[in-house]
Amino acid sequence: MESLAAALEKVVASSLRRAPDGPILAWPLACGSAVAGRTRAVSFRAGVLWVEVPDAGWRAELRHLGGRYLFAVNRYSPAVVSRIEFVLPGHEFKIEKESGREK
Repeated sequence: MESLAAALEKVVASSLRRAPDGPILAWPLACGSAVAGRTRAVSFRAGVLWVEVPDAGWRAELRHLGGRYLFAVNRYSPAVVSRIEFVLPGHEFKIEKESGREK
């Protein structure tokens, strides 16, 4: 018999896969309540999920754990997230014309 937690996870994942902003909504599930309480997914474009963090220390720590979060986000996301960028408050999201990468 399937556990209640596993069944609930399936329902939530199914709902997120239908949401147009699924990668943004998936962030709190992927990172957990402690990290979600201090961070905020602010944008998803061109396979990149942009997550605002409170300071440079948080950014460094989350970059170190980025692979784990990327795997977890992709478990719930309808779109493939190729990388997560951790940015400080007030960061502007600009696309570099020559490389096509967002900054």
